[in-house]
Amino acid sequence: MGLYKASFIVAALQLCIAVSLCAIKVNADLNATLTVDAHETSGKPISETLFGLFFEEINHAGAGGLWAELVSNRGFEAGGPNIPSNIDPWSIIGNESFINVETDRTSCFDRNKIALRLEVLCDSKGDNICPADGVGVFNPGFWGMNIEQGKKYKVVFYVRSTGSLDLTVSLTGSNGVLASNVITGSASDFSNWKKVETLLEAKATNHNSRLQLTTTAKGVIWLDQVSAMPLDTYKGRGFRSELVGMLADLKPRFIRFPGGCFVEGEWLRNAFRWKESIGPWEERPGHFGDVWKYWTDDGLGYFEFLQLAEDLGALPIWVFNNGVSHNDEVDTSAVLPFVQEALDGIEFARGDPTSKWGSIRASMGHPEPFNLKYVAVGNEDCGKKNYRGNYLKFYSAIRSAYPDIQIISNCDGSSRPLDHPADIYDYHIYTNANDMFSRSSTFNTALRSGPKAFVSEYAVTGNDAGTGSLLAAIAEAGFLLGLEKNSDIVKMVSYAPLFVNANDRRWNPDAIVFNSFQSYGTPSYWVQLFFSESSGATLLNSSLQTSSSSSLIASAINWQSSADKKNYIRIKVVNFGANTVNLKISLNGLDPNSLQPSGSTRTVLTSANVMDENSFSQPKKVVPIQSLLQNVGKEMNVVVPPHSFSSFDLLKESSNLKMVGGGSSTRSSI
Repeated sequence: MGLYKASFIVAALQLCIAVSLCAIKVNADLNATLTVDAHETSGKPISETLFGLFFEEINHAGAGGLWAELVSNRGFEAGGPNIPSNIDPWSIIGNESFINVETDRTSCFDRNKIALRLEVLCDSKGDNICPADGVGVFNPGFWGMNIEQGKKYKVVFYVRSTGSLDLTVSLTGSNGVLASNVITGSASDFSNWKKVETLLEAKATNHNSRLQLTTTAKGVIWLDQVSAMPLDTYKGRGFRSELVGMLADLKPRFIRFPGGCFVEGEWLRNAFRWKESIGPWEERPGHFGDVWKYWTDDGLGYFEFLQLAEDLGALPIWVFNNGVSHNDEVDTSAVLPFVQEALDGIEFARGDPTSKWGSIRASMGHPEPFNLKYVAVGNEDCGKKNYRGNYLKFYSAIRSAYPDIQIISNCDGSSRPLDHPADIYDYHIYTNANDMFSRSSTFNTALRSGPKAFVSEYAVTGNDAGTGSLLAAIAEAGFLLGLEKNSDIVKMVSYAPLFVNANDRRWNPDAIVFNSFQSYGTPSYWVQLFFSESSGATLLNSSLQTSSSSSLIASAINWQSSADKKNYIRIKVVNFGANTVNLKISLNGLDPNSLQPSGSTRTVLTSANVMDENSFSQPKKVVPIQSLLQNVGKEMNVVVPPHSFSSFDLLKESSNLKMVGGGSSTRSSI
């Protein structure tokens, strides 16, 4: 090393030290004190339904995501009712000298008449011999089908033929044929539409596979309602297991569905209509969701949403169309058919199995009623010309027929009284990080009389959010702490959107990102895990004193773990600022020796950069890290990192903690 280089490095080191000292001075640690009244009888009960989920069919969240159907446009209806029509994403195998493919209206299903006609011009012998692998059609699914070695896939389709049938059904990838079966039969066997089921077991794995139906026999074949589903779905219900598992980990108390703007439609003709989404999947017509610009076969329909809520132990919240879309509205004088449709939908969910719509539910395998207690009259329609008039028609009819159902209005009642009756009002907020964090106090001054609040959609958006940043998550955590502290008026809260297929980002950010075979939670997903024990717990009175920072917010709850039946005090602290905070925690009202010396934990969500995100390559870059908490006592000093969300779970000695109001959280720890 030369003298010049050595001198340069020494000077550089001196400069770095000077800069570091200046940085330490500028970013000096802050001090704060959190005082908690931990006496068992001094707290307030938190809403049993405080934290839950909102699912909207956006970003291919359901079709090509949560719903495990592998075939896209399985009924060939996506191109519309007119023929000839677009069959995308189906593609033809073989050139025009071997095969002609077109749509016609010969399906055996009245509500979806389009079928696919394959005229095979080649044969296994003669002058025009088919290619060795045959001709036909293939479907790539939703940006590739995930086929895994050793797993089984049920393929179902309807077929008819002018002659004998020799049809090969296969799953293929770049590494060749993964699974294959041949369907054969005489001309008489397939002269009329016939349902075929076959089970394929994959001998290899390929995450970008496709389904093929091919033949080498001359003749005409018609296909319709082609489905391929993995057998290992969640509880055998048709849901993608690992995605539902991520939802189950949040321990949601409710699930709001199926939208969102998806419910409204750009035009009413394309709004989600529940009656079109029930019954046998083959008979569902599907529809084009014109807000988010893609076709859904509606295999994930009203019944499936109700079933998912039940399987998650969550209450269903059904959002139905109230005669209003983004661009057209039904006049209040003509809205009664829409009101009847809503009443029929409630009967489908709750009616006796001998009732008209309850009997259809029973025929689908669920004779017992679903536990539908909440309905929302539209989505984000307050202020539109006919909303109030239409709403009152729905309210009157539902209240008369089902007096126990809680009815949710689209209108915000946090700052002024509603001009119409409601049990709950809806509150949506999408904004930047600073504004979101500042809204932790929004409900401090909200009206305490009248309906409760449902914060059914919230998220940091824009540049602060990226595709799911730590900064967005920390701001949201501060907002959620404010909602938790105001759970006397805030009854429910859910993040939006829940899912995004990485191949079809219609909205940023989202809680869970996936493709055909991978998934990860954004930091905003992990923030929600910190609140999984809050529903039904007890909010403890607490006060935070800090001399120079408005970037700190904290709360404290009592809760009981369903896993070990032990009782904990959970203290949550959000540090939205750039300074480390030395936090003194003082717990008042505890009996002597009420905290166990071991078994307490600390969980922290933070990262090196506030714009850090998770990804398929680094799915755990920003996730909560848990460690044992030392020196637990009624007086503790803890360090809260900058731009972080921390949770301190203090294990209590007693296992017989009585919760205020008789409610207790029966949820396990993070």
